[in-house]
Amino acid sequence: MGIKDDAVEVRAQGWRTLAALHGSIEAELEKALQSAVELSVVEYTVLDALSRQDGWHMRMQQLARATALSSSATTRLVNRLEDRGLLTRILCADDRRGIYTELTSAGQKLLLEAKPAHDETLAAALASAELVPELEPLVKALGALQGV
Repeated sequence: MGIKDDAVEVRAQGWRTLAALHGSIEAELEKALQSAVELSVVEYTVLDALSRQDGWHMRMQQLARATALSSSATTRLVNRLEDRGLLTRILCADDRRGIYTELTSAGQKLLLEAKPAHDETLAAALASAELVPELEPLVKALGALQGV
């Protein structure tokens, strides 16, 4: 074996710590966003990703990568958000096979309503996680990435 067993275990432990932090934060965000604006975390992520794009649109493949979902799961998610009037799909002008997903003004408005709950909950969840000795180094590392 090329890597010593303890090196593999250290990496595995790091991965488990990251997964624990992610799961904890995601659960808090899910509760807060559902309560505040009836959005899931992944729905918020889609609206946020689209709002950061010039023209508020992305190709479906880009959106799938931004949300870490499969193509089919992304399509189902976009369908739900489109049914709610938060997104629309448009044909790509230079590639008629391409479809963009675009944030509507209603989607932008809901995102702006959701942002305070998201940001406050994220800050509180990170502050809480920083008090857990196993999570503290990871939370501090995230803080160092903010300038990157």
